Amino acid sequence: MSRIEISKERFHRVENWIKRNARPLEAAQWQWMFKGGSRDLIISYLSAFQNEDGGFGHGLEPDFWLPDSSPMATWTAGQLLIEVEASPEEEIVQGLVSYLTDTCQEDWGMWPSVLPENNQFPHAPWWHWREGVQENWMFNPSIELAAFLIHWTPERSKSSLLGWKSIERAIPRLMECKEMDSHEINNYQHFVQLIQPFEASFNSNLPYTLKEVSNKILILAEQSMEKQVSSWSVGYKALPLDFIHGPDHPLCGKMNELIQSNLNFYIAKLPETGVWDISWKWGEYENEFAVARRYWQGILAIKRFKKLELFGCLQK
Repeated sequence: MSRIEISKERFHRVENWIKRNARPLEAAQWQWMFKGGSRDLIISYLSAFQNEDGGFGHGLEPDFWLPDSSPMATWTAGQLLIEVEASPEEEIVQGLVSYLTDTCQEDWGMWPSVLPENNQFPHAPWWHWREGVQENWMFNPSIELAAFLIHWTPERSKSSLLGWKSIERAIPRLMECKEMDSHEINNYQHFVQLIQPFEASFNSNLPYTLKEVSNKILILAEQSMEKQVSSWSVGYKALPLDFIHGPDHPLCGKMNELIQSNLNFYIAKLPETGVWDISWKWGEYENEFAVARRYWQGILAIKRFKKLELFGCLQK
């Protein structure tokens, strides 16, 4: 299958859209990824979403506008801090670690994915708190939050041990699972990447090896992705590139044709004068959703252009 590329002219049109319409945070990410921009500027804008307790809120995840800290918004921040290789010595990381250490629910090895306070502010329906809602989320994002604690804190520290306790509960859930939501699968994928340097400790403390865990995640990812290309334009679906984050991913070999189809799909659906729209709606809070939708368009553009670059689809 022939590969389509994004022309320099089209790239610059998207870049101008980002400058005009995205949040300063995403605009700084774009500059850092493609223009040699300042990584410190990303940290500066991200810190505006951090609260005094070290956690993050203020609509960092645009589908819920809770200003207070939440584990989910803190996970969003943590992913970006991992991407820019933030160190344990940085104040923003120390605050994040402190918040996660203070809010872990040790009795069930998770951080709550949805907080009751969400209901007091504009939010998408899937972020509405009710009794038992955690069963819908399980270890999304707790398995990744646990990995943050191990990645950024000294071995055998209180925070690191909390991370390992969460992992000890999350791994049996994974290995016994026959199907899993795509978002939670990706949490486990990112967990494996972060825990790789600690493979010896993992293998000695868990009833499964990290290799066995990685293989199970790949099985669930392949099972969860929509492989029918003709259905990709309809509704909210997990596409191959929602799981395959770069050319070094283990599924690249067997999924090469689907990956090329997915790259071509992204490019074909990119508007000539803007960026991709999102495929979901809130169904309420109409005015706030319009704002969230615009924020998400910037986030989606960053994510997709990063993959297009990794797979060599941007003209140099």
